[in-house]
Amino acid sequence: MDELLDGAAVRRWCRFAGEALGRVRVEIDALNVFPVPDGDTGTNLHLTVIAAADALDELPATADTARVWRALAQGALLGARGNSGVILSQVFRGLADVLGPLEAPPDGATLARALDHASGLAHDAVEHPVEGTILSVLADAAAACASGPSGTGLAETVRAAAGGARRALRRTTGQLDVLARSGVVDAGAAGLCVVLDVLAAVITEEFPERYEIPARAGATPAPAQEHPEPHGSGHHGPGHHGPGHHGPGYEVMYLLDAADCAVHALRETLDGLGDSLVVVGGDGLWNVHVHVDDAGAAIEAGMAAGRPHRIRVTCLHAGDGERPHAPHTGRAVIAVTAAGGLAALFEECGARVVRREPGAVPPLAVLAEAILAAGDEVTVLPNEPEVLSLAEAAAERARDGGARIEVVPTKASVQGMAALAVHDPLRRFGEDVIEMTRAAGATRFGHLEVAGQEAVTSVGLCRPGDVLGLIEGDVVTIGADVTEVARHLVDRMLAGGGELVTLIAGAHAPPALAGTLEEHLRVGRPDVEVGVYAGGQERYPLLIGVE
Repeated sequence: MDELLDGAAVRRWCRFAGEALGRVRVEIDALNVFPVPDGDTGTNLHLTVIAAADALDELPATADTARVWRALAQGALLGARGNSGVILSQVFRGLADVLGPLEAPPDGATLARALDHASGLAHDAVEHPVEGTILSVLADAAAACASGPSGTGLAETVRAAAGGARRALRRTTGQLDVLARSGVVDAGAAGLCVVLDVLAAVITEEFPERYEIPARAGATPAPAQEHPEPHGSGHHGPGHHGPGHHGPGYEVMYLLDAADCAVHALRETLDGLGDSLVVVGGDGLWNVHVHVDDAGAAIEAGMAAGRPHRIRVTCLHAGDGERPHAPHTGRAVIAVTAAGGLAALFEECGARVVRREPGAVPPLAVLAEAILAAGDEVTVLPNEPEVLSLAEAAAERARDGGARIEVVPTKASVQGMAALAVHDPLRRFGEDVIEMTRAAGATRFGHLEVAGQEAVTSVGLCRPGDVLGLIEGDVVTIGADVTEVARHLVDRMLAGGGELVTLIAGAHAPPALAGTLEEHLRVGRPDVEVGVYAGGQERYPLLIGVE
């Protein structure tokens, strides 16, 4: 038997682990009572590993082992779901750090060292580590394989790790009060045991008939409590909730492009907002997970540190308590914007406006209340990528009141205006949403922005004061003159076709900018209809839409 952990073995491990977690996903979900009993830990671990496996599938068959390990770690980081998924992505990164650079497949001692490094990384990523969780089971697995005699082979080492994890899993019930009350083992730790069992099976070629998930830990459950406080969390800040409290209402996750030096301040801010804080990554890309009551503040903290994207906001207690019911007042459209001129434009087109501060997102509770008060059939236009996930969470909250809510995924105000242009309250609600979504999706959007600091873009270095032209979030041109950059940007956007150009001038745009562009298009593209509006937005001198 060849005991190898090379690139091919890593690929098999990841794919088989994804399949194994898929088979036991429901059983792990049923164990999920910590940090909140949302019943999705197994699902999150499964999706995280599948994301890593998909990243490996994109590699050519000739990719070397170092590249395979990097893809495993990166795929898990980008696709991590939930608290346990984010921690597992850090485990993969720790293994990749040690095993990726090796010129030959690792022996037992090297694997033990890699697991110990992975355990340290995962522990450091969690702001308030708790015993009786995936972290303590990972630490025990690393300790079990490190304690073997010198010269222990790879198979014996991985068996020791898997066995140590299984023994530690059984102990989790006694280490964490919330698990003891429910009589279960930790769900995230159970998933980790499956991942390590699969690693042992791949290396030893001894595959079990099934991967065991303890249905119960053998303890007698205490009388039910809504959300008992975990013992020994060491966290008594704003995220602390005593008996009778439901805990933070939202799980917020996002990827963050940010300098490593900005992450310490981000951690401190998020730690003051909630709990279950995990931040993993490095080299400018981070995966952020936190449970908070103010989802908007958590997103704004990311905006202050860098560029958050792939933002997800999940209501943790969607079914808790009584919800107000939607008024039977018919159909409405809600548009989110920061600018006064844009607000007036949306209102003229028949929308109800929820205002946000420039460079910020609206409070989720305010948005949810506005949706609920609007009627029993409501379409929401977020009009910013950072607002989109908040709108989804607010819609979920409002649906509990009996309303039909749909979010059209508009990422720019010009897309929102295009959606409103085809809105017809006399159509059936579902058909109206489809038409609005189609119109928004057919609208390409761009904008001008003045650089505030030196940065490297996809088209070169920009310096403070440079004018940037962006199409759908990507910098495509840099210049010194607002009008020249605007001309180039409009021409580039029209190169792919278009019949209608919408120009929305910002508060600090040169007075003649919109008129100059209108004349430029009249001469160069007389077939194109042009609409010019005063938006009053602070940050962007010009917003552009092409339909």
